[in-house]
Amino acid sequence: MIDAAVDDYAGWRRRAWDLLRAQVAPDDVRWRGVDQAQLDLGLDADQPVALATRVGAPPPAFRPLAEQVALHRDPGRWALLYRLLWRLTHGEPLLIDHDLDEDARRASAMAKAVKRDIYWMYAHVRFRRAIDADGERWVAWHAPEHDVLAAAAPFFVDRFGGQRWAILTPGRSCWWDGATLTFGAGVGREAAPVEDAVEDLWITYYASIYNPARPKPRAMLAQMPRRHWATLPEAAQIDALMEASAARVAAMRDAQPDSAARFVPATADWPALRDAAAGCRGCELCGPATRTVFGAGPLDAALVLVGEQPGEDEDRTGRPFTGPAGQVLDRALADAGIDRLRTYLTNAVKHFRFQLVRGMRQHKSPGGAHINACRPWLEAELAIVRPRVIACLGATAAKAILGRAVAVTRERGPVDAPHVRARVIVTFHPSAVLRAPDPASRDATYRALVDDLRLAAAGG
Repeated sequence: MIDAAVDDYAGWRRRAWDLLRAQVAPDDVRWRGVDQAQLDLGLDADQPVALATRVGAPPPAFRPLAEQVALHRDPGRWALLYRLLWRLTHGEPLLIDHDLDEDARRASAMAKAVKRDIYWMYAHVRFRRAIDADGERWVAWHAPEHDVLAAAAPFFVDRFGGQRWAILTPGRSCWWDGATLTFGAGVGREAAPVEDAVEDLWITYYASIYNPARPKPRAMLAQMPRRHWATLPEAAQIDALMEASAARVAAMRDAQPDSAARFVPATADWPALRDAAAGCRGCELCGPATRTVFGAGPLDAALVLVGEQPGEDEDRTGRPFTGPAGQVLDRALADAGIDRLRTYLTNAVKHFRFQLVRGMRQHKSPGGAHINACRPWLEAELAIVRPRVIACLGATAAKAILGRAVAVTRERGPVDAPHVRARVIVTFHPSAVLRAPDPASRDATYRALVDDLRLAAAGG
């Protein structure tokens, strides 16, 4: 049995290649770590080794894997690496690509743990201001799970190269004087500053950006393990912030108008309903839109067509379906034998939602909150008109009527709606015809729309 004492990857590599050249099998080596390995085997780590003819070279992917595994604190890492090297050079060149192999899987898991520990160091090192004989210095104490300080230190040199700083860990420490990075022995946490004045500003900022509506403890702990909380000044606030989340969300919700219900008058008079809608402030869309676009058509119509929301043209004219999609709808109604003047047309959302793109207002689909906020107006319209059939033009209209998400391509045609006092038919929005990618798709979508409207006119 051969004793092999190594301290780092370079030492292991020199010793491993020496043993490999001598054809020493993994079971004949006892690997152990030392604090300071004094190894001078006369073999450069990057120098090719003249091996026996039956020994091949390891694949290029082995070296980066081995360098990462070497930083793991598992005492069995050196034996694992030599066993992998032996197998890779003795007839198993694809070994590290096999997820089912125990050695390959273990090495991969160790490498991933090291990468994660380096990432956590990037994310969780917090510097505190200190003053020494040479002036200002920034000092951080961190407790990595593995020996990753040397691998992570260049990141901090690049980011904070203009300042003097030190990162202290239990295993080893490093200092940057603005020109040179120096490594030394590890220290305890008591060697780091306890607090500094800038920290209060950071804690205040952290609390201000915390989103109480999205508390996800498991996701947070995956990125910020509790074992690092002791070195994170903001961590002292997390429990309190999470406990207060529900109350803060409730207060935010109470402060925001979330429905048009309080603007809808208790009347069956359609003109009064339309006039009241003009002053609706049930959601934020009322601000940027030009006007409320209410429904239009005879109040005794047997067929009601519900669209998504007003567009650019409708926002200017104040009437539904007057733009390009409205022109497609007019043609489809004519082809289906439907008199538009005998049909009531409206939208699920009464204000134009858009985004500015190079100074132009570009359509943006309403969200679920907008559909829910505007539903009281739609329900009030339907209560007055009392149609026999409701044709939902598109997914937004179907969601407003049915109260659930709808995939038009899968649910086209009549749908069950026990809570609605009318037959409900789902079909494409006329704008889907305009958005079709090619003439064949455009013709197919248009024909489907006409067929569905013809079905709606026949009573569903």
